[in-house]
Amino acid sequence: MRTDRRTLLKLIGHSATTAGLLSLSGCSSAIRPTSDFDWDTNAAAIRSRIVPPTFPERSASITDFGAKPGKQNDCTQAIADAIAHIAQQGGGTVTVPEGAFYTGPVHLKSNINFHIAKGAVLHFIPEPERYKPYVFTRWEGTELYGYSPLIYAFEQTNIAVTGEGTLEGGASETIWWPWKGPWKEAKWGDDPEANQKNTRDPLRAMAEKGVPVEERVFEKNYLRPPFIQPYRCKNVLISGVTIRNSPFWLVNPVLCTNVTVKDIYCHSYGPNSDGCDPESCTDVLIENCTFDTGDDCIAVKSGRNADGRRVAQPCENILINNCQMKAGHGGVVIGSEISGGVRNLYAQNCEMSSPNLDRGIRIKTNSLRGGHLQNLNYRNLRIGQVKDAIVINFFYEEGDVGNFTPKLEGIRIENLYVQHAQRAFVLLGYDHTPITGVTFKSLTFEKVDSPSVIENVADITQQNIVINGKKAELPNV
Repeated sequence: MRTDRRTLLKLIGHSATTAGLLSLSGCSSAIRPTSDFDWDTNAAAIRSRIVPPTFPERSASITDFGAKPGKQNDCTQAIADAIAHIAQQGGGTVTVPEGAFYTGPVHLKSNINFHIAKGAVLHFIPEPERYKPYVFTRWEGTELYGYSPLIYAFEQTNIAVTGEGTLEGGASETIWWPWKGPWKEAKWGDDPEANQKNTRDPLRAMAEKGVPVEERVFEKNYLRPPFIQPYRCKNVLISGVTIRNSPFWLVNPVLCTNVTVKDIYCHSYGPNSDGCDPESCTDVLIENCTFDTGDDCIAVKSGRNADGRRVAQPCENILINNCQMKAGHGGVVIGSEISGGVRNLYAQNCEMSSPNLDRGIRIKTNSLRGGHLQNLNYRNLRIGQVKDAIVINFFYEEGDVGNFTPKLEGIRIENLYVQHAQRAFVLLGYDHTPITGVTFKSLTFEKVDSPSVIENVADITQQNIVINGKKAELPNV
């Protein structure tokens, strides 16, 4: 095992800490927002290809098939019947009307718009046995047969979840979340059996040995399902809804093409409550969304370790525009399950700020994950309060113990304004494979409390970096 050494470079002085949430009113002069992806012909071409699905005028309410509001009424079968009926007719909209309805998993079919009307709250009953039989799914980048996601579609075309209503996952300190095990200061997660590691660890061992996915089935399964997971689908739209209290990741399209996620509000403070995690997808737009989550707000992924390399599908052509990030481990994140690589990402016009926002822009991987990360572009971003503003870390979790060193190529961060950070940069490469291929241009950090952490960085292109009112230059070390 190679030693993970750290070197602190005192690039900047210390300044007083500011408490509380900071206003972004001072950012306007530093940022010149744009509403279009006019970066280059590649970004414009991606945007022109992403077209939300449309649906026939045909529609039905779940109440037409026996659904009734109230906690005492299980609407699972009524919702399934409504979806099947509209699908058999050639497609259309299935509506959850105003009121509180309760259900188990919802499985979408081709040409179905599942619409949650304004004033509707669809509660997903938090009883794990309801989310069986198991389905083909991915959990933290590894494929298996596991619990059905709360809303799931497999190999379907033209599907949507829309509306102004609320999707309530029902996860809490008593159901779903305790399977994480001990977490932060939670007073739960001490059950020696009902702990995700008891399923996760053998699953990962199976993946490393190349065990076929159909054999990755566990009688005792403690892997929490994601909320919305379209898998191998084409033409996907998730729009308008509020998503709350998810067992696991909130919006997780996997191996999908032509995906639009817009105008959604994600609010979930549980463990692994990532907001939107496109995995191994092609042509994805994430726009006008708000993330207030217990983990990464947006995390781009492409499979973990051997399983990610087996599937060998990068996440590519990702557009992120005009999103707001509040609490979370990271604002716009790459990784850590990134073994299939990622290319052609364009993130712009986003605002991030919270005393609980750990990192703004983050790339996390290691030599077990690897991954070729190329043409990742960030511009016109505003950060009010954050702990670490820009993080590139090759030592995430396991460190440097594998044979698949990450490769960065064409990483560009431009026109970034940060009002208050504990640290401006955390850049940690390997001594044998330093961080390269990075460009920083026009970055302003108004107030930074602590020195940056930089190790094993080479050939950084930099222009106009200002920290605590002074021009700064990052060393190549």
